[in-house]
Amino acid sequence: MEFALSENQRLMQDSLRGALARACPLERVRAAADAELAWDAPAWSAVRELGVPALLVSEAHGGLGLSLLDAALAAEELGRRAAPVPFLATSVLAPLALRDAGSESQQVQWLPRLASGDAVVGLALTEALSGARDGAGVRAVGRRLHGSALFVVDGAEADAWLVAATDSSLHCVRRGAPGVQVAALRADPTRPTVELRFDGAEAEPLPGTGRPLLERLRDAASIILAADALGAGWTMIEQSVRYAKDRRQFGRPIGSFQAVKHMCAEMAAELEIRRALVWYAAHLFDENSGQASLYAAHAKAQLGDAGHFVARTAIEVHGGMGITDELGLHFWFKRIALDRLLYGGPDRARRLAAELQSLA
Repeated sequence: MEFALSENQRLMQDSLRGALARACPLERVRAAADAELAWDAPAWSAVRELGVPALLVSEAHGGLGLSLLDAALAAEELGRRAAPVPFLATSVLAPLALRDAGSESQQVQWLPRLASGDAVVGLALTEALSGARDGAGVRAVGRRLHGSALFVVDGAEADAWLVAATDSSLHCVRRGAPGVQVAALRADPTRPTVELRFDGAEAEPLPGTGRPLLERLRDAASIILAADALGAGWTMIEQSVRYAKDRRQFGRPIGSFQAVKHMCAEMAAELEIRRALVWYAAHLFDENSGQASLYAAHAKAQLGDAGHFVARTAIEVHGGMGITDELGLHFWFKRIALDRLLYGGPDRARRLAAELQSLA
């Protein structure tokens, strides 16, 4: 048995890497962040042309019908470029939710548009997956929603939002519906999140929702966030190595100093050994394995800690330049930080893993 990517998966990843290198250089990332754009048009166009939004949509609805592992490979490349595009909710979690819990009419209405990239759907899951804070939480009263949801992914300028209520039901709310207010939150400038406030907003429930669906969405989110952190971490490592070769002190490159060599080597060692964990967690998810939740939690915890170590160490290698806007390292630093904390940090993921193994 070969434990490796298929040729098609490698080609997809290489194609996406090349397309993003052309469409999403640092200058475009910076411009999108400065303008507080929900997404960058050239980067999103490149992603759409390669069929990334269609990865998890079935062929019957105009998609490719591929696996979460394929989505994780795409997430790694998006993390490498800190690409400002709607992916986690729009291309992963919303298609999964609609596929597994949506009515036939909801699937027909949204899945083809998601597959083509013509629609963006945000997802409000934070309170349902990691607990409410600051009084947040959404109550469903019939077909009306009340309360607020924080850190709604892909929520800025979305065509609709899928919102989890306190009873584990999931509801679709259209943009422009009366009783909805949208407020921007500042976390990762390359992936803007918002707060949604509901005052009797009309919502359309997804009939197949419940706690099992939310837990499956949690697992998928954990794996995709881990893959994103993997890609972002490798960019910070590569930038550090290049800087260490170019920056000279005491008449020679700082990369020739043993301490700097060790820092770069430790970053690579911390990150690369966790790649297989991300792939395996995605494989278990695709196989509907009973261990999928366990390994998704491990991937979230391990990549959260490894990504944090790499981000911090890369800044140290760059010295004072590391905290300036000129190099743009802060885009990847903030990206890794959101990957680490969204839907619960490493400690919460480890606690979940312990509970799944009856150890807590």
